[in-house]
Amino acid sequence: MTVPAPAPKFAVLRSWKTAPYLVGAGLAMMGDNIEHVITYLVLWNTFHSPILVGFQLVSHWLPYLLLSVYAGALAQRFDCRRIIQIAQILFMFVSLCWGILFLTGTLQLWEACVLLVLHGLAGCLWGPAEQMMLYDFAGREQLPSAVRINATFRSLGILFGPVVGSALLLTLGTTWGIFANIVFYLPLTLFLARTKFTGHSREGLYGTGRVSLWQSFRVLGTVRRDHVIMGMLILAALASVSIGAVLQTAMPVFGNELTPTGADAELVYGALLFALGIGGVVGGFFLEASGWIPPTVRTAVISSLTFGLFAMLFAFTGSLVVALIALVLTGFSQITATSTGQAIVQLEAPPAERGRVLGAYSMFGPGMQTFSGVTIGALGTLLGIPATVVIGGAVLVAGTLLTALYIRGSARRAEV
Repeated sequence: MTVPAPAPKFAVLRSWKTAPYLVGAGLAMMGDNIEHVITYLVLWNTFHSPILVGFQLVSHWLPYLLLSVYAGALAQRFDCRRIIQIAQILFMFVSLCWGILFLTGTLQLWEACVLLVLHGLAGCLWGPAEQMMLYDFAGREQLPSAVRINATFRSLGILFGPVVGSALLLTLGTTWGIFANIVFYLPLTLFLARTKFTGHSREGLYGTGRVSLWQSFRVLGTVRRDHVIMGMLILAALASVSIGAVLQTAMPVFGNELTPTGADAELVYGALLFALGIGGVVGGFFLEASGWIPPTVRTAVISSLTFGLFAMLFAFTGSLVVALIALVLTGFSQITATSTGQAIVQLEAPPAERGRVLGAYSMFGPGMQTFSGVTIGALGTLLGIPATVVIGGAVLVAGTLLTALYIRGSARRAEV
């Protein structure tokens, strides 16, 4: 693959056409996580249902698995501004409905399930169109930078979403806190009403013909013939299935095991989550500021390897200090692997199929996190949570090495 020449550092943040979009996306991601903090607490206190806890995970990620390619086809066919606005309005509608149900005290289990599914559908619809807009804003030369900064801002939203959500709970309570959450989706929605970029304006290519679920999946045949894109999809799927959301879900267990005698287990738990989150944020800014790590296949492979290795180190160690350092490095490796893989897929995708290919990446990446609940549920019950994380890290390392051999072998056959 051809790597674009390095763009000026943080160029996308110095551009008034791009910076508001990135900031708005980060705020919307914060709103997404604030909603989780508030609603998950209310749902547990109301229903005390472990099955509902599992449904929360499945409902969030299953739409990515089943509908991401279709969402990508929509992004390829229509104005991406409007698709993202529809997704943001859906997020706001869900928060509004939660607030009304909390206020009236009429929340029922079926209503909670419907709202959880709608929230997952909004996130699925947002993903491919968001990436299409990044290419339109930044162009090929600055795309890797835009993807890194966007991933970093999303990590900031994920990191500080629980903090802001907790603050809203303490100051406004659950009902008015979820109403206030609507505000976080407004900046991106309003900015998209003013920008001229559509996700297609740079190349002027829109998909044609009827968009159907079955037709949209035909892109997988195209992807299968491109060894670089296919390799990035496999790496994303491996990371999601083997580790994915397992680390965050399992963090309370590690918090209890790593808490020194006499220390506060909740404080240790919070420190572990913060270490993982700050690793992603610092990693994103470091990648952009240093320019030392190019967006290449080699980078994607090495960062996926270190992602698995540092996760294994975290699960192995009994030292809190080592665990915190390992989590920071895990977060660093994760954002490097994710942003690099996503940039490569964007750069390698045929322009006429970019939306559908990005949808395929969402299906293989976030979508496969649907199975991380099965991973931690089944293996965690049989072997324990730490052993499950170790096995997940080992699977990611072994799978990454095999994927590297696949990409290299396919490249050699193409040269013959």
